[in-house]
Amino acid sequence: MKNYASCTDEALALLYIDGDNRAFDELLARNQQKLFSYIMFVVRDPEMANDVFQETFVKVICKLQAGKYTDSGKFSFWLTRIAHNIIMDNYRDQKVANIVEPTADNDLNKLRSDSLMDLNRENTYVNEQVLDDVRHLMDALPAPQREVVFMRFYQEMSFKEIAELTGVSINTSLGRMRYAIINMRRMAKQHHIQLNMEL
Repeated sequence: MKNYASCTDEALALLYIDGDNRAFDELLARNQQKLFSYIMFVVRDPEMANDVFQETFVKVICKLQAGKYTDSGKFSFWLTRIAHNIIMDNYRDQKVANIVEPTADNDLNKLRSDSLMDLNRENTYVNEQVLDDVRHLMDALPAPQREVVFMRFYQEMSFKEIAELTGVSINTSLGRMRYAIINMRRMAKQHHIQLNMEL
C-alpha cells in the first residue's frame, strides 16, 4: 500500500496522472480547506464559493488527465490560479456601484512604484488596532481589489507573487491595492472609522 502522507502534492498529482485515483483523494483532502477559505474570502457567498470550489477541482481533474500539469514544485499555486481565473470569469460582467475603478487612460506604468507605496513599510498598511474594521471594509470591495488585499495581508504574498498568480502586471497589482485603499478610506470616512494606512 502506497504511503501518500510522505508524498508531496506534486508527486500526488503525477501519481494521479499515472492512474492512481487514491492519490487525487489525498490531494483533495490536503488542499480543500485552504482553497475553500481563499474562494470564500474573495466571493463572500457560500453558494457561489461551493460552485467555484467544485468547478476548480473539475478543471484540475481535466487538466491533469489532459497532461496539462508539469511538476514545478508549486501545485498549490497552480490550484489557486485556476480558482482565481474561475472567480474572475464569474465577476467579469458584474459592476460594483460607487467603487473607484481605474479609467482606460489611467496608465499606472507612468507612476513609479515607490510613489504608490514605500516598500520598506509595505507590511504596515493595516494597523493591528483597526484590523477588524478593515475586514468589514474589505467585504465591500470588488473581487479583484479584495483578492489583492487578502493575498498581501493574509497570505503575506509579495506584489510580484500576486501579479504572477493573478496573471497581471506588478503595476496592475499595485493599482488594485491603491484603489482598494482609496475605497476603504472613503468607506471609513462615511462610517466614521479611524484608519492608519500608508499609501
